[in-house]
This record gives sequence, structure tokens and C-alpha cells, in this order.
Amino acid sequence: MILMIDNYDSFTFNLVQYLGELGEELLVRRNDEITLDEIEELAPDFLMISPGPCSPNEAGISLAAIERFAGKIPIFGVCLGHQSIAQVFGGDVVRAERLMHGKTSEMHHDGKTVFQDIENPFTATRYHSLIVKRETLPECFEITAWTDEAEIMAIRHKTLPIEGVQFHPESIMTSFGKHLLGNFIKTYQPSKKLV
Repeated sequence: MILMIDNYDSFTFNLVQYLGELGEELLVRRNDEITLDEIEELAPDFLMISPGPCSPNEAGISLAAIERFAGKIPIFGVCLGHQSIAQVFGGDVVRAERLMHGKTSEMHHDGKTVFQDIENPFTATRYHSLIVKRETLPECFEITAWTDEAEIMAIRHKTLPIEGVQFHPESIMTSFGKHLLGNFIKTYQPSKKLV
């Protein structure tokens, strides 16, 4: 079961729909309507942190959930979720030089895990005014996707099952979005869960 933390974003349900089409069981909880202990009791196979209209500091339980369950449950963050992951581990989330709302960019990637068997580059849709500052990305992460301007578009923890993407895989203008989500599930199946 996937637990989706909803950061009050309309895109959350597009993500849920894609994951449902992949055959996944989902539970959606708003970022101020669930506790860490309740997450523990639910024992989800995956934790996903949705996009949202704010910064990680206003994302309810998102930061605390990432901190508590890192290394215990595979975590995937989209947009605000991705920024939240970077911030929990010490990265800075700053105002982007270019605001991207409903604009597409070419994504270059490393071809591993979530990007396996995905065209390189591929087109993805961006809706964000904040970005993870490249120089502050913690050593424990690798950059897995980037734009022509070298902006961070995806990160992967080097030892824990944690990944984040800045772009929106659930957008109709993102090619391979559903494939990318399926790759996350496939890569971090519960049988591979850390003990």
C-alpha cells in the first residue's frame, strides 16, 4: 500500500490516478490530518510526498515524516515533496531564477532506477518557483536528472530508498511519467525493504 501525503495540491489526485492505473492500493491523507504514529501503524510499503503550493516549511507533517521514516519505508517526493527530501537532509530550497508554471523542459538523466528505460532526454512539465540549490545538495544524494541549465530536477539517496523529482510525472505533458512512477514501485518493492 502507498501512503500519499497530500500537501493540499490539485495534482495529488492525478498522481493517485496514475498509481491506481498501475494497480497500486493507495491511501491519501492531508498533511495536517495524520500523525507520525498513525503512519507507523498503517505500515505502508511506500511513502509519497505530493506537490503543494508552499515551501517545505509549510508542508505539514511532510518534513517530520521524511525524517522519521527515511531508511524504514521507501520515500518518493514530487515537486514540494522532492524539495522537502533535500531540506530534511540539509539542502537549501531557494527561489528559482526562472519561474516555471506549466512549462516543459528537456530532462537529462542517469538512466537508473526511476529513469530506467526512459528516453534521454525526455520532456517533463514543471510547476515551481522554488528549487534545490545545487551547491547545497548533501553528499548523501546524487543528482539523477537535470535541465540544459544544470538545474536539479531529480535526486536519489546513495544508500537509502529515497528519490525525488522536481517536475510533475503526472502531468499529461510529461512523457514517460507513468513509466517513471512504475519504476519507483518496481525498484523499491517491499521484498527489498530494509530491515
